[in-house]
Amino acid sequence: MLNAMTVDLEDWAQAVLDPRMPVTDHVVRDVAWLLEFLEAHRVRATFFALGKVCEKYPQMLPMIAAAGHEVASHGYGHEPVYDLTPERFEADVARSVAIIKSQIGLRPIGYRAPAFSITERSRWAGRLLAEWGFRYSSSIFPIRKRRYGMPDAPRHPHLWPNCCLVEFPLTTLRIWGRNLPVCGGGYTRLLPARIHARAIRRVNNAGYPGVVYLHPYELAVGEVGVFRRNGFRMSWRRHLMQSLWRSRVAPRLCRLFEVFRFAPMGEVLGFEKPGSGPIKPLTAEVAHSPADRRESACAAV
Repeated sequence: MLNAMTVDLEDWAQAVLDPRMPVTDHVVRDVAWLLEFLEAHRVRATFFALGKVCEKYPQMLPMIAAAGHEVASHGYGHEPVYDLTPERFEADVARSVAIIKSQIGLRPIGYRAPAFSITERSRWAGRLLAEWGFRYSSSIFPIRKRRYGMPDAPRHPHLWPNCCLVEFPLTTLRIWGRNLPVCGGGYTRLLPARIHARAIRRVNNAGYPGVVYLHPYELAVGEVGVFRRNGFRMSWRRHLMQSLWRSRVAPRLCRLFEVFRFAPMGEVLGFEKPGSGPIKPLTAEVAHSPADRRESACAAV
């Protein structure tokens, strides 16, 4: 069974410290290393691209697309969706899509909310994504956590209620009636490889694909210390938690690549490869009413 390999394309400072932090050239180097790593293992992924990062370094997305990876949207400014109004959310997504389309000539069909911030407070976002022509989202983590999570959400790919958007939630391991986060981000650093493999194997045995996610900076051992020495303020606790066991990420991913098959998320879900078929553009270019936009989105699925 194919599983989804995904990358949240962002710089460390905006993702962890503050979305208003400046984008640094660390991200360019980190993406280059990641592309080499994926190529060495013959794995293609979906890169959920943050607009402000790609705006500053426009050479990255063409390089990613040329390597055979899918490019999807991660929004523009890395602000949590639940902190935005629907109008600001639309503006953020539209700006991200415009940047992606201008750099690779394709409109993305997938979206991932910054920090998995589609929660009970922002359920309205799923319907809007469908109305704007997206085919899938990977924005819900079915866990209970302070900053994000919907513990009662389905744990496998499913349709959003009353619309044509597929939600591909992050993979969890269910133990003693509770969903535990695995297969991505800091969880890859902190948990043994066998835990991630067990989670993917369980969802595959149930007939569903799993998903792995990471950030380019997670392969950069020692990078957090560089940010600190360059004047980025952070507590020692955050420094420790963000840098601990980064050297273990690549070996653990290698073990997963040896055991499981991975592909971009759009391919795993069975959608056409980007560019191979008509993709409906955003709001103003499609239709003027929500009903018309929803009809256009469903026709594209």
